[in-house]
Amino acid sequence: MLELVIEQRRKSLGGFEVGRVLPYVQRRMVGPFVFFDHMGPVDLRPGLPRDVDVRPHPHIGLSTVTYLFEGEIMHRDSVGSEQAIRPGEVNWMTAGRGITHSERFERARLQGDRMHGIQAWVALPTADEETDPAFAHYGTGDLPLFEDGPAGAAVRGRLVAGEAFGARAGVKTHSPLFYIHWDLGAGARAELPADGWERAAYVVTGSVEVEGRTLEAGRMAVFTPGEPAVVTALEPSIVMAVGGEPLGQRFIDWNFVSSSKERIEQAKADWRAGRMKLPDLDDGEFIPLPEAPPPRPANPMS
Repeated sequence: MLELVIEQRRKSLGGFEVGRVLPYVQRRMVGPFVFFDHMGPVDLRPGLPRDVDVRPHPHIGLSTVTYLFEGEIMHRDSVGSEQAIRPGEVNWMTAGRGITHSERFERARLQGDRMHGIQAWVALPTADEETDPAFAHYGTGDLPLFEDGPAGAAVRGRLVAGEAFGARAGVKTHSPLFYIHWDLGAGARAELPADGWERAAYVVTGSVEVEGRTLEAGRMAVFTPGEPAVVTALEPSIVMAVGGEPLGQRFIDWNFVSSSKERIEQAKADWRAGRMKLPDLDDGEFIPLPEAPPPRPANPMS
């Protein structure tokens, strides 16, 4: 049932590092999930420099999904939203034809904070890639809780988005998927939904066993569609399970996702030329489009 194991790669966002899991060279997507970053855990001290913040930047063709275990992030975007997110909540931003947003650590700057969470991107179906941009915040009451198993080895979970185990989260999605936060006691046995969807489980903390293989924190197990998918905790662990119906090929360039390379080039040109509106409440700076490095000569000695 185990198709592939992906180990996070450390990536700098300027102010701090994240563990990037998706996209991966051998696995670009899992269902509609086209991007998966593990943020922290990291302690942010009062007075931290502003370059730790994620300045305004653009997206097309996707929904960003922010979920925190610890800390607080302030979100602002070009449809007028200003919303702090805290542990157990969801910020779901649909870029569609184009949106810009910033993410700032304002509470940490004032009083210090411990930051820990997941930033995921969910690709939009082809028919919805050019939908109007939108933002929604969901509190803990919108995300169903469930618990199973004996004391000490219980499976406790929260359905972050989608549908699983007979429950449906209040989060509006554009395609069939599931996104689950599991807190597993030592010895707990958790099984992913057994359908034909693409599925994966990422170990946030602790360690688990899959098909006799030990997976420690920072690794994602990708499962064969249609086969049983079971995760057993070797110690108290946090695991995020994702999956859904595949959407077909998607191209990714910087912060843009699309089924069309030409559409991405248009988005890049729009951002470079200043044609994408900045967040209403955070329009004093932005992240410029990364320019491709100049081509290297085929033979440096010539």
